[in-house]
Amino acid sequence: MKWLDTVIQIFKIKELRNKILFVLGIFAVIRVMANIPVPGVDPENLKNIFEQFQMLGLMNIFTGGALEKLSIIMLGLGPYITSTVILQLLTMVFPQLEEIYKEGGDQGKRKFEQWGRVLTIPLALLQSFTMLTLFTRQGVIVESNLLSQISVIIMVTAGSVFLMWLGELISEKGIGNGVSLLIFAGIIADFPRNLGQMVFGYEASMFFSYLIFIAMSLLIIAGVTLVNEARRNIPVSYAKRVRGRVAYGGASTHLPLSLNPAGVMPVIFALSILTFPSLIANFLSSMEGFWGDAGRTIGNLFTNPWIYGGLYFIMVFLFTYFYTLITFEPGSISENLKKMGGFVPGIRPGKSTADFLSFVLNRILPIGAFFLSSIAIMPSIIQGITKITAFGFLIGGTSIIIIVSVVLETIKQVQSQLEMRDYDTF
Repeated sequence: MKWLDTVIQIFKIKELRNKILFVLGIFAVIRVMANIPVPGVDPENLKNIFEQFQMLGLMNIFTGGALEKLSIIMLGLGPYITSTVILQLLTMVFPQLEEIYKEGGDQGKRKFEQWGRVLTIPLALLQSFTMLTLFTRQGVIVESNLLSQISVIIMVTAGSVFLMWLGELISEKGIGNGVSLLIFAGIIADFPRNLGQMVFGYEASMFFSYLIFIAMSLLIIAGVTLVNEARRNIPVSYAKRVRGRVAYGGASTHLPLSLNPAGVMPVIFALSILTFPSLIANFLSSMEGFWGDAGRTIGNLFTNPWIYGGLYFIMVFLFTYFYTLITFEPGSISENLKKMGGFVPGIRPGKSTADFLSFVLNRILPIGAFFLSSIAIMPSIIQGITKITAFGFLIGGTSIIIIVSVVLETIKQVQSQLEMRDYDTF
């Protein structure tokens, strides 16, 4: 079996084996932290509030089940993702920031990353205070004196910053994108329990619901695979050079442009932004008067599958487009081709090639963004049509999108590492 030979080959290479074991070691650390609760938690009230505010189940995805245990990492990577989104949105408002990010090279990107780390701290403080206040008012956290509140806020903020550091460590020393892998690990950790609940909680009246969920899962897996693997190949030729009696170059190849270069990040970004208003709404709904009414109104809007699905579609579409435009640099690709003697047939090297790449990207990217957005809202559409109110459809569909996308991206990185070592050996 080819896949078994590939696994054996991976563990034969010391450097690649160490990277995988490093990532697995970090996963183990996170699972331990996810089961350490903050002081003064009432488990019974905690279970009731998760049944009352179903949007918390969606937020629980990003924390790997840490939120439903009120652990010290219950915020997960939410503040870090939100800070990254805010900074990238600011590049559209302030041209100076865009210049630093795009034209500053590696130093400019490192500066942006540092700003994101700094911004994570106040966002984590704000979010931990909001969550703590919400859970305290609902009777989930019994100890509510000022000193214990400050201690829990600092503890939860530190947990979020620690997760941010672990995610960057994975990106630097491991395999794949650290943020995506940490979210993936949290989903996978709860998978056996969720599967057990589905199996043992089955009743004859739920046959139709289970059938729809299975069909939806297969469609999402096929759709995500199709969008992530689709390519637009641009032909590239290399000029022939003669040195002495030996001719170099003259070969023809292609430059693959992915239909969805952003991968799973638009889904993660969209969910991070959408869960924030829901959190504020849940916080306000426990108040009296105008703010309480406003919180309940916003909460009802987000529980409506059509409104939630529409906002989700728009956010995923925009983030797919925006994230790609931020990370994809046609100018750099054009310059690299020019330095290596490569050119697109019929297109002049340099700026003309960069403009052509931008033109092609702007034609295929809306298609990829539309397909990814459609796949993302498929659970909401099914919920609206069938009137099935089980919020697990939304959670399950989103989890499948993240799992499939992260697995595909990680497999590609592992394969590139194997191919690189094959070339070195050759």
